[in-house]
Amino acid sequence: MKKITALAVITTIATVLLVFCNQPVKKETLVAGEAITHDSLVKRGAYLVTLMGCNHCHSPKKMGPEGPYPDPDRLLSGYPAEMPVAKFDTSTAKNWILFDRMLTSYVGPWGTTYSANITSDSTGIGSWTEQQFFKAIREGKYKGLDNSRPLLPPMPWQDFAKASDDDLRAIFFYLKSTKPVKNVVPEAMINKH
Repeated sequence: MKKITALAVITTIATVLLVFCNQPVKKETLVAGEAITHDSLVKRGAYLVTLMGCNHCHSPKKMGPEGPYPDPDRLLSGYPAEMPVAKFDTSTAKNWILFDRMLTSYVGPWGTTYSANITSDSTGIGSWTEQQFFKAIREGKYKGLDNSRPLLPPMPWQDFAKASDDDLRAIFFYLKSTKPVKNVVPEAMINKH
């Protein structure tokens, strides 16, 4: 009797697991407990932009008692166009990566990179389509355009490319909802090797 009972229990557990494991997985909403709405996409995008540290590179900084912090009036607006490009020792840049004082331009063996304006302004990503945004992040294409230059260091697009479609869409919705900041960022200077 004990053998039959143990066999019955094992068979029942196996059946339950088989049925449970073959059920279609319900797609999660972007924000736990909320239906997917424009507001929930924006909220999720704001969370992801913060978590992924986008302000570290894309927001000009002010100096405070504890060091640099993002300028709240210029969040995500990229390298300030009015700021003169700093001079640097080109021989040092061959072996080091240099950052400007606002942490929005970077010099290294590849050349000079200026953080992009990713606000909703037309000088940022205001006129971009979702498809362009996905191409920029997934394929590392400048402005999300085919046949454009690659996104340059320190932009970690190779890591961000692994984000889900839902997460990239949420980030896009959030960036399109940001305060527009008019700022035309200088073109990158790529070293010819």
